[in-house]
Amino acid sequence: MIYDCAIVGGGSAGLNAALVLGRARRSVALLDNNQPRNAVTHASHGYLTRDGVTPAEFRRIAYEEVLRYPSVHHLKTEVISITRLDSGFEVHDASGARIQARKLILATGLKEIFPEIDGLHSLYGKSLFNCPFCDGWELQDQPLIVVSEDPAVFHTAKLLLNWTRDLVVCTNGQSPLSDEQKEQLLSKRIVVMEQPVAAFIGENGQLSHVRFADGTTIARTGGFVAPKFIHSAPFIESLDCEKTPLGGIKTDQLGKTSIPGLFAAGDTSYVAPSQLIYAAASGSKAAMSVTKELTEEDFHDMNRTKFGRD
Repeated sequence: MIYDCAIVGGGSAGLNAALVLGRARRSVALLDNNQPRNAVTHASHGYLTRDGVTPAEFRRIAYEEVLRYPSVHHLKTEVISITRLDSGFEVHDASGARIQARKLILATGLKEIFPEIDGLHSLYGKSLFNCPFCDGWELQDQPLIVVSEDPAVFHTAKLLLNWTRDLVVCTNGQSPLSDEQKEQLLSKRIVVMEQPVAAFIGENGQLSHVRFADGTTIARTGGFVAPKFIHSAPFIESLDCEKTPLGGIKTDQLGKTSIPGLFAAGDTSYVAPSQLIYAAASGSKAAMSVTKELTEEDFHDMNRTKFGRD
């Protein structure tokens, strides 16, 4: 069959898009490789009625709701490439299967590339995080560190003053801060350390110390580490979509990309802020835009059935 829409990615953006399209009685292929980026997170925050939910529980509830709609088909597979057709798109998965759809929503998300620091991965998602809005509350009033090689660390440090006044900024061997910015941070008693971080030290997911390359050690109980982001799906580059300055797929307000019939939602499009509620909202908007396009096409094609299916 030719689906009305294929959705690549089963995070909050893809799932909410599938929900909206299912309720619009559109046939949907939801392709998900079950490798969510937030799987290591102990809980997700900032989503009304789901504040503090574990990522696994969020996905369980979401899939239960989405798959109530019979026109939504969940395909547990990894997409390896996408081909543009005159009639839409053909999605190729790892098993060799080919799925055709009139419209396509990319909700594949991003992959985090963290600095090479010993101990980081055993503490990440437990006492080290990357988003203050997601996890700042849980670390409030603690001695924290923020590690970033990006000039945006200045704004991150200012933001973290909402949660703690005991803050160390580390630029990990780089010099992204101007002298004026350093002075401003010091005036707020924020310590700036430019030497590289050698290791995060802790047990059972709880940070206790940070050791620097020069041997210096400081006591910290939590913090934020800024990763670099890349698209998790390598085939995105082959689609030759117009990009944003941050590297996301550029879309209009309703998720349309520069390629007709192709939409993007969630982190795939805007990159940041990386939160469930943002992603779900963008998935909903993209799905409504897809539905509108399909409706217009079907209205002018008398060969199609009432609900736009072949």
